[in-house]
Amino acid sequence: MKLFNKWDMGEIKVEDPSLKPYINLTPLLIPKTCGRNIKIGKNKTQIVERLISKLMVPGHRGKKHKTSSGHCTGKAQGKMKIVEKTFEIIEQKTKENPVKVFVKAIENAAPRDEITTIEYGGARYPQPVETSPSRRVDIVLRMMVQGAYSKSFNSKKSIISCLADEILAAYKNESTSNAISKKTELERQSDASK
Repeated sequence: MKLFNKWDMGEIKVEDPSLKPYINLTPLLIPKTCGRNIKIGKNKTQIVERLISKLMVPGHRGKKHKTSSGHCTGKAQGKMKIVEKTFEIIEQKTKENPVKVFVKAIENAAPRDEITTIEYGGARYPQPVETSPSRRVDIVLRMMVQGAYSKSFNSKKSIISCLADEILAAYKNESTSNAISKKTELERQSDASK
């Protein structure tokens, strides 16, 4: 079974051993299960479906809607078309399986360390911590989507081309990717607070 009846999922391998259990590459024709056939835990959800779910929350940063790409209707059909066209652009540019490119981009842009705040004696101190693999995948998907939406907001570029550029930049490990730049910033801050 091929994703969108175009791309084979069987040949893709996750190289990062810590992310292997959390990047689900189950072959689906249409990556929208609506929670069916899924046990408890988001790591059972297919990775392309998780990207579509992140796309359904436009402009959300923290607890506020800072920027919006339009009405937050949550239409999964429209978001699936965005992802499908994005993957077509990636396939044209790289001549590779776009799902393989997407998985490699996630591996490259997933942060390993981050900072938490510890309160000790009334004072707060930054404490570096290792990021769990599940959170690493969550952070990188969110950063990719937010970077693509912020680049397409108030510009002539569509969300499809911006998301394709974001995934390709993360795949090539370029700092123009929002996810890569956030990763390096997080890891630099955690190194500084050690």
